[in-house]
Amino acid sequence: MTKAVDVIVTGLVQGVFFRAEAQQEASRLGVAGWVRNEPDGSVAGHFEGQPDAVDSMVAWCRRGPRRASVDEVDVREAEPTGAEGFEVD
Repeated sequence: MTKAVDVIVTGLVQGVFFRAEAQQEASRLGVAGWVRNEPDGSVAGHFEGQPDAVDSMVAWCRRGPRRASVDEVDVREAEPTGAEGFEVD
């Protein structure tokens, strides 16, 4: 069973290696999808994979990398896209 979610992460999340470290965490967890910086200073992402792995990825987003200061993570269920790998846009 594949679970998919879309996330918007707000706070100090750009310029702190959030996307690069998210890619490393996704690789470690076996989660596919993508992350990108948004013009409003947030980071958007799409994660899909095994439900426990996706949940762990969302939990990681709530902490972020060491230099980040996450204020909020908006999580919405999404349709799996069949993504393979993890892209940083």
